[in-house]
Amino acid sequence: MDDCATPVKQNSVKQWKLSDFEIGRPLGKGKFGNVYLAREAKSKYIVALKVLFKSQLVKNNVQHQLRREIEIQAHLQHPNILRLFGYFYDEARVYLILEFAPQGELYKKLKKEGKFTNDQSASYILQMIDALEFCHNKNVIHRDIKPENILVGYFGELKIADFGWSVHAPSSRRQTMCGTVDYIPPDMLSGDRSYDKSVDLWCLGVLTYEFLVGNPPFEEETNDGTFKRIMNLDFTFPAFVHDLAKDFISRLLKLKPSERMSLREAREHLWIKTFCKQRFNRHLE
Repeated sequence: MDDCATPVKQNSVKQWKLSDFEIGRPLGKGKFGNVYLAREAKSKYIVALKVLFKSQLVKNNVQHQLRREIEIQAHLQHPNILRLFGYFYDEARVYLILEFAPQGELYKKLKKEGKFTNDQSASYILQMIDALEFCHNKNVIHRDIKPENILVGYFGELKIADFGWSVHAPSSRRQTMCGTVDYIPPDMLSGDRSYDKSVDLWCLGVLTYEFLVGNPPFEEETNDGTFKRIMNLDFTFPAFVHDLAKDFISRLLKLKPSERMSLREAREHLWIKTFCKQRFNRHLE
């Protein structure tokens, strides 16, 4: 398959249909459907086609979540965010036309390697900072940054791939609790308090820890055990974690959202500047 052809263009006039695509091998399976390698027949451009079953979406009452994901991701064009080129549907299924990330899931890469080096982690985290700055400037809170929601592109660059929990935040405040247990910030667990974009800063700290250590900092056998450790800020660093990394993570994992290091401060932190050997072009499409 030739992946150097003209990209699929998102077009409000174009009405996509399944016959517009040549379907290849399966890339993955999920709760609501499957993802396939596909090629747009006319342009020969390679995409990932996410096929969701309406019956499963309705059964789990996540139609609104899918609509929100489409609305948000379709308008976010950044080299570290997976592109959503368009969507279409038939009687039984909804199809999302997504950018293809050839190197697959970051989670699998992390599990295979056990943990990442300081150089690798700092490069990855800088890319996440870039992507989150872009989202926050568009008043989008991601709320569920984790290795399972990140793909790896052709050049090894990271792509945030799942915007199912994201919200537009014109008021910058939200009150629902969502996300993954190990990554849920204390301000979302408290229940009676609203929260803002700083929840993504907490998740960035958890992500950095997991990159460097191989597992998240508050991991327990039960959800309640994890929640308790989060609310008590109960975590420790293995001896092999670099002092600069400890400082970087500790400045993000703060119980009070107002005390968390900003994305700008994170970008300028000495851990990033010391270990980030490779800086990706943020303007590359």
